[in-house]
Amino acid sequence: MMQSSNTSKTKSTTRPVKGAEIETQDDIKQVLYSAEEICAAVTKMGEQITRDYSGRKVLLVTVLKGAFVFLADLARQIKGDVEVDFMAVSSYGAEASSSGVVRIIKDLQAPVDGRDVIIVEDILDSGLTLKYLLKIINARGPKSIEVATLLYKQCLQQARIEPRYVGFICPDEFVVGYGLDYAEKYRNLPYIGVLNEKVYK
Repeated sequence: MMQSSNTSKTKSTTRPVKGAEIETQDDIKQVLYSAEEICAAVTKMGEQITRDYSGRKVLLVTVLKGAFVFLADLARQIKGDVEVDFMAVSSYGAEASSSGVVRIIKDLQAPVDGRDVIIVEDILDSGLTLKYLLKIINARGPKSIEVATLLYKQCLQQARIEPRYVGFICPDEFVVGYGLDYAEKYRNLPYIGVLNEKVYK
């Protein structure tokens, strides 16, 4: 069952892309969160998880590929016994919005029965994929299951989900960088920015 949290949620401040940082600069309309802001948010989240799960082993479950950068940074900020596992699902393809049809490509290797599980998400928008994953994992009998998302998008969710841990409240824009992609591009950007509509329309 999802639990309420007093986790503070930082709203974005938009700014133009500064300088010729990347070859794809013209594709980025504005930077939402700098590398420094992301680092601070991830560190704070790691400290919260460390406190909440003191003396307990945590299984971090991450959906590939978007959350892999966030997972790596978050895991290193959690002090204690941490295990990670991965799932891969398909719901976007090369489209700009979720199709709502979820297909498991890679399932978990670790058992979740009786364990404390945190699903680590890069971005929570429609909630359709996450709702499906919560249902699947809950059926396997975890002791507890929570959600940590770097970005919580301000949009009309089709599946209402309240994550326990949130890095930023994100505007309803198409965002890339820090693991987030469009058609497998932009994952290596050190910041998170808004993609120009001309790229995907």
